[in-house]
Amino acid sequence: MNTKPFSYILGPCSAESQSQIMEIAEFIAPITNLRSMRAGVWKPRTRPNGFEGYGEQALVWLQQAQQKYKIKVATEVANAHHLELCLKYGIDEMWIGARTSCNPFSVQEIAEALKGSSNPIFVKNPITPDLALWLGAIERIEKSGVSQVIAVHRGFDRYHSAPYRNSPLWEIPIEVKRQRPDLQLFCDPSHICGKTELIADICQNAINFEMDGLMLELHPDPSHAFTDAKQQLTFTQWDCLLHTLNFKSNDHLPSELQKLRLLIDGLDEDLLSILQQRLEIAKKMGILKKQENLSVLQMDRWTEIVKTRLNSAKEKGLDEHFIHELLQCIHQASIRAQE
Repeated sequence: MNTKPFSYILGPCSAESQSQIMEIAEFIAPITNLRSMRAGVWKPRTRPNGFEGYGEQALVWLQQAQQKYKIKVATEVANAHHLELCLKYGIDEMWIGARTSCNPFSVQEIAEALKGSSNPIFVKNPITPDLALWLGAIERIEKSGVSQVIAVHRGFDRYHSAPYRNSPLWEIPIEVKRQRPDLQLFCDPSHICGKTELIADICQNAINFEMDGLMLELHPDPSHAFTDAKQQLTFTQWDCLLHTLNFKSNDHLPSELQKLRLLIDGLDEDLLSILQQRLEIAKKMGILKKQENLSVLQMDRWTEIVKTRLNSAKEKGLDEHFIHELLQCIHQASIRAQE
């Protein structure tokens, strides 16, 4: 498991009043491993006429909470002007939201404004499941000289996301961890779930995947919240959640589970060996096709492969969609080997 301390970023979706910010700050200040208090001060909504935040006025409230309760505070920035105001009011940490991280022009504008700043910057994944776009946004901020850039997994907008507001698509943040093991990675269960009853499972998954912390929305009275009422935890719900999370180390896994993992490791080695043999055969086929002046892609043969393998998969109880995707990946690799 991760040896770094697991930490929390907690606070309301939106800064709604000075009293609301102070009430939340007072509650979260004693929490062990609290990293910072979050609150949105600029809230551009999908459609107009909704609550869009109090802007600079709310930065004053965050500054007051910061000074009174000796906590760090964080908010979202969408452009250079937002960033400059945050620096003016001494905001400790800023994050780039999903609507901004998908736009390289906006990210670059923020990166230029960040030069010379030592503030940590969080970068949420883009709305769409685009790994390169997410990593690109992170790299733009890093190039500005920011020493601490943290990735935030907040889920992805998909047509079929039920039961979640945004699909977790865990394979994408896992790939971020694989490609950039040096990066800290937080999870934002509030935006993944969209409703509080699903949050515990997502939090536990984030812990199991060895992420570095959680960014969670917390409100003294979510039923009257100005934005995203259904996904904000009450103080009582937070206390209950904290007692359900399991931080047990992988070093204490049951012996039977460890044996099964060893079996998986062995089978994966077998799979890799079989794939290597298959590609070697594909190369030989490519040489023969070239000698006979045949096209690398033989559609009749590919159609036959798909049909027979899917029938075999069905007999074995394997998911046909998964096997079809796997066959396509193998076929593309075979085509490249033959060419």
